[in-house]
Amino acid sequence: MEGGGAVTCGSWIKRPENVNLVVLGKSRGANSSPSVLEIFSFDPKTNSVYTSPLVTYVLEEDEGDPMTIAVNPSGDDFVCSTTTGCCKLFEVYGGETNLKLVAKSISPLHDAGPQKCLTFSVDGSRFASGGVDGHLRIMYWPSLRLILDEPRAHKSVLDMDFSLDSEFLATTSTDGSARIWKTEDGVPWTFLTRNSDEKIELCKFSKDGTKPFLFCTIQKGDKAVVGVYDISTWNKIGHKRLLRKPASVMSISRDGKYLAMASKDGDICAVDVKKMEICHWSKRLHLGTSIASLEFCPTQRVVLTTSSQWGAQITKLTVPADWKEWQIYALLVGLFLASAVVFYVFFENSDSFWKFPGQRNQNGRPKIETIFRDPQSSDDQNMWNAFGPLDM
Repeated sequence: MEGGGAVTCGSWIKRPENVNLVVLGKSRGANSSPSVLEIFSFDPKTNSVYTSPLVTYVLEEDEGDPMTIAVNPSGDDFVCSTTTGCCKLFEVYGGETNLKLVAKSISPLHDAGPQKCLTFSVDGSRFASGGVDGHLRIMYWPSLRLILDEPRAHKSVLDMDFSLDSEFLATTSTDGSARIWKTEDGVPWTFLTRNSDEKIELCKFSKDGTKPFLFCTIQKGDKAVVGVYDISTWNKIGHKRLLRKPASVMSISRDGKYLAMASKDGDICAVDVKKMEICHWSKRLHLGTSIASLEFCPTQRVVLTTSSQWGAQITKLTVPADWKEWQIYALLVGLFLASAVVFYVFFENSDSFWKFPGQRNQNGRPKIETIFRDPQSSDDQNMWNAFGPLDM
């Protein structure tokens, strides 16, 4: 991926035709090249991104460099904020052969200042932005009707995430605090509890639909842990040391099975949420550089990472392969056929109604008359004669 300056941010775009694309933001280069947004094709067979972009959008000089990108789960649009406080909506049209970007302004974010965090809810019905100045906004999408406009939500917003049902928004601050907001009416719900020497930094809700948890990275001196909060009480129910170093960014897969963290010195790890154990390590992936963005591919077990020094990288996770839909159907058909074979074998070797040890006809079945035989037949008569006459 050539051209432009350093990569500042990146994200996946899952198009409606089930094609995954990668959008990257690049800063103004030393050779006076402009800041750009570029979209690339992703090859799932090689787990790589093509070098030539499908489409390029050039930012004006007064718009600054791309800072954060949030893609709508529908894949039809995304929002990009810049270092000068410009925030634009980009609508995506066409397929890989004729892709187009159309830029539009977002009125609630006009002159809002640099936005550190942008995120959509899982169903795409809500959008939230958190400013470097601590200003938090929650709005309906795509109407852009404001639900919450809180200038002093935090000292400076550090991270945010919507719950799976879009009911709650969790936000963290550079001062170590974390808040929960009701997204229906924008009411501040609660603060997450922490000790005086603890700083809550990153946050992600569980997404598997079975475990109502909120995962947070917590820094306590030089000790880094992942805390788990029960969202029914918002109490911390446990913690575990996983990455064992300060994390710069955290992400969770769309199906909620894996949680990933990137360090400030270039490592990443993936965690099996069910076991809360590390299942993948990539050390020195972005050697010596803080990883700026980390995101799971919507349909593959690969992650996209970006850093100013090493650009964008695609990493395939060393985790067990997922079952495909056709494999599940094949297994069900196989189980049905195996059950039929077992039933047939059992039937052929069992003493069923048609399989008395006595006489059988050519079809393997006893003759009807041998079943419903006359009690005065020769065999039965001999049995009676053996007892002799009875005295009455």
